[in-house]
Amino acid sequence: MTEFEPRQGPFLVIGSSGLDVVVRARKDLRSGTSNPGIFRVSPGGVARNVAENLARLGEEVILLTAIGEDDQGDQILDHTRACGVDVSHVIRTPDHPTGSYLAILDGRGNLHLGMDDMGIISRVRPEDIKAEGELFDAAAAVFVDANLAEDTLQAVIDLAHEKEIPVAADPTSANLAPVFCNFLDRLWLVVPNESEAEMLCPHPVSHADRDQAIDAARYLVSKGVGIAIVTMAEFGVGYASADGSGHVPALKTEVIDPTGAGDAFTAAVIFALHNEIPLDEAVLLGVSAASLTLRSPGTVASDLSLERLYDALP
Repeated sequence: MTEFEPRQGPFLVIGSSGLDVVVRARKDLRSGTSNPGIFRVSPGGVARNVAENLARLGEEVILLTAIGEDDQGDQILDHTRACGVDVSHVIRTPDHPTGSYLAILDGRGNLHLGMDDMGIISRVRPEDIKAEGELFDAAAAVFVDANLAEDTLQAVIDLAHEKEIPVAADPTSANLAPVFCNFLDRLWLVVPNESEAEMLCPHPVSHADRDQAIDAARYLVSKGVGIAIVTMAEFGVGYASADGSGHVPALKTEVIDPTGAGDAFTAAVIFALHNEIPLDEAVLLGVSAASLTLRSPGTVASDLSLERLYDALP
């Protein structure tokens, strides 16, 4: 595991970008028929969301992703650039459409079903990573999500390790999380939810069981991860590092849209640790960022700032 030494430089964020289509039901969902709902469309993708959150918190960010040569790609680039993210290294290709994510929410704002098409991320190949070696030379830290192909992840993590750059990782989904099993001893930070943690640990992580979440985080640290944080939605987060472990409860908040809340949490924790804020306080700020995003009608809270994060804490 690469120790985190705060250093000057941009965050290099590598992974998925796409267009989010989120539908919230107006009434109880009924299968097999049309349901009335409220639709919204906005730029998304785990890596892109983390990049935007970091930029809104005042950090310098470079995004490396792949998007299509289509209107959706233009929309994502324009929005992300306007938020302060450097998108000059984004790969554009006519061979795949821009990625997309569909979320169907029930009337209470809980995710009922999610589907994604992120096949375009396969266009980010190991040779593309190696060609961007200068970005690693200057980076303060690297973030990756599990949408990347395993050989591409290997190239990112190898290059970061060679240059002693800490790597933060988001397992993204239970289906994708196992790709990180071979890299745990190279990760500075990993932030799975309960189902993703189960894919990385040999024991169950039940919803709402704080002790199991903390045990899972401790297990990941025992495998070489620097800091492991297991998120449990409304039941808070369990976390661990070599210096100790703990639990932080969630903030009670209205849920308008859960999309992107986990990405906001991760970005706020990375930001806080980079600015030498202690781990327990960094986790609190992550919970605050998630809460702000949950009650925002979009994937990223447009008014995100460090002041807003502290103001939202009880």
